[in-house]
Amino acid sequence: MSNDKIETQEKKVEYLELIYDLIFVYLIGRNNSILQYVEDGFVPWSVFLSYILCMLAIIQIWNFTTFYINLYGRNGIRDHVFLFVNMFLLYHMADGIHTGWQSRFYQFCIAWALILANIGLQHIIEMRYHRDEPRVLEMLRRKSGIIMVEVLLVLVHMFVFSRTGISIAYVPILFGIAATALSGKVNMLVPVDFPHLSERAMLYVVFTFGEMVISITGYFENGIEPTSLYFSTMAFLIVAGLFLSYEVVYNRIIDRNMTTNGTGYMMIHVFLIFALNNISVALEFMRNDGVALLPKVMFITGSFVVYFICLFLLGLFSKKCCRFNRKFRMMIILSGAGFFALMFVFMRNMYMNIAISVIFVMAVFLILFKKSREAGENEGLEL
Repeated sequence: MSNDKIETQEKKVEYLELIYDLIFVYLIGRNNSILQYVEDGFVPWSVFLSYILCMLAIIQIWNFTTFYINLYGRNGIRDHVFLFVNMFLLYHMADGIHTGWQSRFYQFCIAWALILANIGLQHIIEMRYHRDEPRVLEMLRRKSGIIMVEVLLVLVHMFVFSRTGISIAYVPILFGIAATALSGKVNMLVPVDFPHLSERAMLYVVFTFGEMVISITGYFENGIEPTSLYFSTMAFLIVAGLFLSYEVVYNRIIDRNMTTNGTGYMMIHVFLIFALNNISVALEFMRNDGVALLPKVMFITGSFVVYFICLFLLGLFSKKCCRFNRKFRMMIILSGAGFFALMFVFMRNMYMNIAISVIFVMAVFLILFKKSREAGENEGLEL
C-alpha cells in the first residue's frame, strides 16, 4: 500500500452525526406544520415569515455544527457531550414552533441562544489545540466571534420583543448568513475535508426527502380511485424526479476530491434544503381545498425554481469534464421559463398543473443525466 493512500484517507460520517441529523427531520416536520394555518385561502404573512425564519435558523445551526465536526471533530467524549446537549435543546426549540409561537417565544429563543453558545464554546475550547497554527487559530477566532455575536443578537431580539412585542428574529439569522459568506477568504486558509462535508450535506438532503415522502402520503388515502391514483402517481414522480436530479449531481458531477473551504457549497445547500422543505409544503397545499389557487401555484413554482437554481449552482464544484457550458445553461433557463409560464396559464386546472410539474422535473433530470453521460464518455469513464 502506498503512502499516498494512507495520507488521503477519507474521514467517515459517524453514527452520532446521523442521530444528530435525525433531530432536524423532526424540526422540519414541526416547522412545516405551522403552514397548515390558512385564512381565506391564504397563509397569513406573519405565519409565513415565522416559518421562513425558523427554517433558516434550524438549517444554520446544522451548518455551524457540520463545519465544526468536519474540521475539528474527533468523535470523542467532548464531541458526544456537546452534541447530546444540543439535541436536548433542539427538542425545546421544536416545542416552541407552532402558530401560537408567542406563548413559547422565550422557550424557543433561550434554546436557540444556548445551542449557538454551545457551538461557539466548542470553537473557543478548540483554540488551545492549535496555538502553533496561526491560520487555524485565526479561523477559529473568526468563527467563534460570528457565532457569539449571533448569540448576543438573539438576546437583543428577546429584549426588543419583551419591550415592544415586535420580532426582529431576522437580524441574528441574516447576520449569521452574511458573516459566514463574507468570511470565505479567511476560511480559505484551512480547506475542509470535502468528501466528508459533501456526504454530510447529501445525507441531510436525503433526510429532507424523507420528510417529503411522508408529506405526499395523503395523496394515497383513497387507494385506486381514478382521481386519487392520478394525483398520487404524479406526486410520487415529482419526488422521484427531484431526488434523481440531486443524485446525478452528487454522484456524477460534483468533484468530491477537490480542495475547497466548503463555504459556498454549504451556503448553496442551506437554500437548497430550504427549497426542498417548501416543496414538501407545496405538495400538501396542492391537495388542500382550503388554500387558494394563486398561493398554491406561486409556492410550488417558486420552490421548484429555487431548488433547481441551487442545484445548478452546485455545478461550480463539478469535475472539469462536467462543467455546465452556455448551451446547457440556456437550455435549462428556457425550460424553467416555459414551466413558469405554463403553470400560471393552467393555474385553474390542477390536473394540468401537476402534470406540467412532473414533465418539468423529469425533463431537468434527463438533461442532467444526459450531460453526465456525455461528460463521462468524453473522459473515457463508464458512468
